[in-house]
Amino acid sequence: MTHQSFPSPPPLPLQRLHVYDSLMMNAERWQKAQQYHRQRQNVHYQSLNEPGIVYGLGVRVITAPAEAAAKFSDRRWLEIQPGIAIDLEGNPIVVDPSTDRTFRIATPAPTTGSITVYLVVSYVEPQNPKHKQGSDLIREWFRFDEKTSPPTEKEIELCRIRLQPATVELETPTDVLFPSYNQLDLRSRQKAKARPQTVVQIATILNVSDRTHENLSYLMQSIGNLYASLHGTSEIAQVDLHSQIPNYDLLYVTGWQALNLDTKELDTLIKYLLTGGVIFIEVPQNSRLLVEDIKKLITFQLEISLQSWQELIRNHPLRTQPFLFAALPQINHQQIQLWNGGGIVLVEGDLSGAWGLDENLSLERNDIRTAQELAINVLDFASHRRQIYACLQ
Repeated sequence: MTHQSFPSPPPLPLQRLHVYDSLMMNAERWQKAQQYHRQRQNVHYQSLNEPGIVYGLGVRVITAPAEAAAKFSDRRWLEIQPGIAIDLEGNPIVVDPSTDRTFRIATPAPTTGSITVYLVVSYVEPQNPKHKQGSDLIREWFRFDEKTSPPTEKEIELCRIRLQPATVELETPTDVLFPSYNQLDLRSRQKAKARPQTVVQIATILNVSDRTHENLSYLMQSIGNLYASLHGTSEIAQVDLHSQIPNYDLLYVTGWQALNLDTKELDTLIKYLLTGGVIFIEVPQNSRLLVEDIKKLITFQLEISLQSWQELIRNHPLRTQPFLFAALPQINHQQIQLWNGGGIVLVEGDLSGAWGLDENLSLERNDIRTAQELAINVLDFASHRRQIYACLQ
């Protein structure tokens, strides 16, 4: 599946309480001492993990509680199961069985179109009273909310519901993988898990085909399942080389797009390569003349020398990281060709066509998997190259 990118913790200094003999302890200093330990815990969690649900926190439709006022006695009521989640900062959200876990969706139905309602849970920092009250303990709390915008980084999504212009009567989905209007949709719940070592981002230049964009999306979905250390973002961006230097690990360009770049666009690509980016150029099978024209463009205008796959050293990362390739694969019984140099990967053959489902659904599983694995080698190479460039700035 594609990956939602969560920010790393900011590099802020940790400050602990300066303790010395005769130090007078008061509530403010005690709070500072505790805050230091919490900050250390949060930095550790954010550095190695991602927020989400640990277990439980399911959602079910219920009848209105008996104590609900008559005007609220409708089919908008939900009950949240007990469970634990952890937010982006590492704060535990503990929903225990003894708390009130009922919630009424109050968002009105839209007059036209549809609207998505998100049910979220978030951590609530307890207030510390200045004077002792009935107990020595203060409970950390949580809150449920509904909203019509996607959850923020500090909110954990429990479910979402699509509403249409009609009476809102919530239902259990008849098909949990394909819920309809007014039915609970639990497919987008984020699980707490280890943070991947790298999240790779890719883009295309303007006007790529819908099929190419779809195949790139299939590739990004496959990355985390095939190679856990690398994940792909869900967004396949499109960039205008006249207005911006791409801020992505890899830029996908078709052969015909490459040949039709103007001087301004070529200048932008040169600057992009100097940031450590990788340009992936794909040319259709049996397009020898087009390949030679692109090689000339790369050699004389970008001043980059290309090596063929056969010329790459045995331990080149395109051959070995993370998947081992001695020879290049065949797609639809056609041999792929590949050249590399200076941050450019040039491929002859319909490699991207095997990253997803072809129109006739005839591609063999082995072809799809092999094409995706070779692409992951390219993405891992691009991501690693850009990271090293960033460390040298």
